[in-house]
Formats: sequence, C-alpha cells, structure tokens
Amino acid sequence: MNKKAAFYTLGCKVNYCETEALQALFEEAGYRIIDFDKRADVYVINTCTVTASSDHKSRKAIRRARKRSPDAIVVATGCYAQGDPNKIKEMEQADLIIGNREREKLPQILENLQPGAALDLVVPHSAGSRFEMLPPVKTRRRTRGFLKVQEGCNQACSYCVVPSVRGPLRSLEPGEAVLRARNLVASGCREIVLTGIHLGLYGADLDNVSLPFLLQELGKIPGLLRLRLSSLEPSDINSELVEQITGSWQVCPHLHIPLQSGDGELLRLMNRPYEPVEYLYLAKWLKQEIPGLALSTDVIVGFPGETEKHHRRSLKLINEIGFSRLHVFKYSPRPGTPAARFSGQVPKEIKDRRSKEMMALGEQMASEYRHGFLGTVQPVLVEKVVPYSHAEGFTPHYLRVKINMDIKGLHWRGKLVNARLEKDEGPEIRAIRVKKN
Repeated sequence: MNKKAAFYTLGCKVNYCETEALQALFEEAGYRIIDFDKRADVYVINTCTVTASSDHKSRKAIRRARKRSPDAIVVATGCYAQGDPNKIKEMEQADLIIGNREREKLPQILENLQPGAALDLVVPHSAGSRFEMLPPVKTRRRTRGFLKVQEGCNQACSYCVVPSVRGPLRSLEPGEAVLRARNLVASGCREIVLTGIHLGLYGADLDNVSLPFLLQELGKIPGLLRLRLSSLEPSDINSELVEQITGSWQVCPHLHIPLQSGDGELLRLMNRPYEPVEYLYLAKWLKQEIPGLALSTDVIVGFPGETEKHHRRSLKLINEIGFSRLHVFKYSPRPGTPAARFSGQVPKEIKDRRSKEMMALGEQMASEYRHGFLGTVQPVLVEKVVPYSHAEGFTPHYLRVKINMDIKGLHWRGKLVNARLEKDEGPEIRAIRVKKN
C-alpha cells in the first residue's frame, strides 16, 4: 500500500502555491495525499511567521500532527521553520525542519529518516540563492490555479521579517512560467493567479523581462480565460502595467495594493517608500483607467508610536479611497526587525479597538462596492456546482456569486456563465443566469 501524506498550510497565497507543488512532489514519489485530520505516514506543515499569531498557529499545527499519529514523520517547512528552527526544535515534535530552500528532494530525504530525528536542514538565504524549482502542480480538478513566478524581497520594511526568511529577489524564467501555465490550463484551470513575494518586480533579476511582458506571453495560451495578480507594491505600478491590464480581456480588473497606514509619519517609520497623498493619487488614477476596479489593501493598526490622531488619519484616507476589501492586521513585533525595538509599543486593548473600527469600515466599503454591481450582468467563472441548488464562482472583480440553477447547470463548472446580480447576501451575491442574445 502507498504511504499516505497530509499537508497543512498557513499564511499567504505563495505558501498555498508551494504546498500544492510539494503535494505533486510526494505524488510523484508514490505517496497518496490525504486530509490533514486523518492518520498519515507523513505530515508536512507549511508554516508562516508574518505575525506572532502565525507562529502560534504553526506550532499548534505541528502538535496536532504529532498527537494524531505519534509514529508518523512530522515535517516543518515554510517561513517559521526558516526563521526560527531552534524554537521548533525545542518543541520536540518535528522530525525534520527544512525551511524554504532545497525541498526538491524532500521525499528522498524522508526515506531514511527515523521518527524523533529532529533533523535541521534549514539553509540560510544568500545573494546567490536560486529560484526553488518545485515540480509543476498536477491537476486537482480546480478551475482556479496558482502560479508562483517570483520569490524574495529587498524592500526591508521595518516591521517585516519576510526578507530574512524568503531571501533576495528571484524570478522564474518566462519560458518556464508559460510552460507551467499551459500545464495548469491542460489540467482544467481556466483562471491563473500569479503569485510572488514582491510580484511587481518580477523579472528585475532577468534580462529584458518584466511583469507586463509575462502577462502578454501568458495571454497567448489557448483555453486560459483569466489572469489575476495577487499583490503589487504601490511603487511597482506604472503606465506599462496598466496598459497591459486594460488592453487584455484576460487580466482581471482586481488589484491588491498594500497601504499599511494612511499616516505619513508612520509610513516613514515603516520604511514604506511613498506618502499617503501619493497612494491616494495612484488609487484615483487606477480607478479612472480601469473601470469598476476592485482595489483591496492591507493595513496595520497599532504600529509602535501610533497615536489616536494617526489612526484617525488612516481611517479618513481609507474611507476617501474606497476599497473593495480591507485586510486588517494588528501589529505584532517580529524578533530581529527594527520596529520590534521601537519605543511607543501600543497596548493590546487599544490595538483591539482600532482593529474593530478599521474592520467595521472595511465591511462598510465592501458592502458599498458589492451594491454598485447589483442589477448588472457579469461573467461568472463557475468553480463549484451544488446539484439542483446553485453554482458558485467569481466575477472578474472578485465578487463571489451564487447563481440559482436547475438540472441544466450541472455542467457549468469551469465555464463562464453570464449572471444578473440580484441580491447582496454578504459576502456573496445571489444571481440568476442570463442567456446570451
């Protein structure tokens, strides 16, 4: 009988993309992939370390795996494993700690590994770090697939540990990116989400290659209905990229651009290379150039030194911009980062209150954005069909839609269905199918 492997992922889309690649690696080695809540021979936990909460959740997942199957091999990988392997060793729960590098031969490493080994194979990043060539993702009957094309970050925001655990900028060669995208489409994917740690600088380490160039090349793939960008830094958006977005029917009018704070003083402390007014003008320009743009963002509350005045400035700017979705994070000191040593650490109860206020604003803006589409007809890429009930999918603007259906809708999965958006049932919208004339 084949050995069984189970995976658990925390953190960003890059981590989820890498987990799928690791699953493909294990399948090639003869493993059967099962649910994490079942007894397996190997458990792989792809950890995250962006906040203290992420660290805690990573440790909790490692303990869960060990408790579920005491004789299994437990592997800790990902950013928390890369950044603090000693902390994981102290738990005495993981048999292997491997980080974010040199995972291409992970199944072979496990062949001779005995439970209780506590082997640390974390390799530090260096200027010569290469793009990790995990295998292409195999089909899992998904309509939407993720493609990691960029790795690493050189920005050094004062609160962020990512550069130390992800290393310097590296890009996947465009030819390999196109090949992997073709494989995803051949496996049934109709939408591809491009991911990276600093996606906007894709190609910065290659000759005559950029993100607009890659979008143009991917747009030539037959059967690819949509391309979506995961996250872009404000400073990386230029007219060439916007022209590529507006000039392609495949690239979705949906951009995630982290703001982090609406106060200039805090942005400078964060080492973010823009002013609030610059972000405001960027948002207005993008909304002008890309009709109906879904613009989402990240914001940190409770950064060291944040006063009530700073917080109110952030709320005011965010409200003025009008985002389609707001991701709110309470500041969490990351060991080794400059901000962890800053004075003026904000008490937990104040961070909690400001977080609630910011999330309430985010929910209000998301509702207003959804309401702006009611009564319109939108193409919905169906990802799931609930027989004799409804079909679920997303519009190009990343609005989740449920379409009422009958028996004729059983074949809609993976297809574009025109639907009139009728009722906001937050966070999704209820719709009815509209036939083409």
